[in-house]
Amino acid sequence: MRSFARIAVLAGSAAFTIAALALEPDLPDGEFPVSGYRFMGPQVQQLQDDDFLNPGWFAVEFGAELWQEKAGDRNLSCQSCHGDASESMRGVAARYPQYDEHRTGLINLEGRINEMRSRYMNAAEYPLESEQLLAITAYVTHQANGSPMNVDITGKAAPYWQQGRDLYTRRQGQLDLACSQCHDERAGLMLRGDRISQGHVNGFPVYRLIWRSMGSRHRMFRWCNWAVRAEPHELGSDEYLSLELYLAWRGRGLPIESPAVRP
Repeated sequence: MRSFARIAVLAGSAAFTIAALALEPDLPDGEFPVSGYRFMGPQVQQLQDDDFLNPGWFAVEFGAELWQEKAGDRNLSCQSCHGDASESMRGVAARYPQYDEHRTGLINLEGRINEMRSRYMNAAEYPLESEQLLAITAYVTHQANGSPMNVDITGKAAPYWQQGRDLYTRRQGQLDLACSQCHDERAGLMLRGDRISQGHVNGFPVYRLIWRSMGSRHRMFRWCNWAVRAEPHELGSDEYLSLELYLAWRGRGLPIESPAVRP
């Protein structure tokens, strides 16, 4: 309810109609795209930067254990096929989501991990947003730390990119707001005590302080839908996969940050 109240109050305020970007002094004009890290306060930045204090490291370390854990009828682990993740998974996360011919649709990193479990290990898939799936996704993503996001939106991926763009710019919910109204038009302005970021996804899965847990890109999409009082889509839905592709393209060139922390 606090999230709804924040947006409802600010949507009717004069501050929300300011045209100029009120960027922090360390954000030079014309520097786009800008990671959400740069819009955080110094305390949260320090929390992300400190490997000892960063709570996201618990997920990464758990993911490292799961990478080696054998499962399924074939008694295989991720490591059985892919070996050392620091070599085989280097930069991989930066290329997701992507069009998959086998599925004839988009697949994101979480979907690929579950496909490997079910198709090659004969193991049960991890439930979406489960601690296990978030952990191994964070671990694989960490191997791409610093790699620029670089998704392919050509060919059969193009219609999904367009769908994601449409979702991003479409007004929705009782507050009649689009993602672009906050993260394009008002990035850098204050939403009460929070500074509005550009809404990039290069840090996901993230440890979010208000959740007190890790969360995926799709969980963040649902949270934003609820915040504007719109009907959310299902986790893993085509709508959210398309939005994820569009946002990954929108933030192309931004380095992967893992494990990332957000307010």
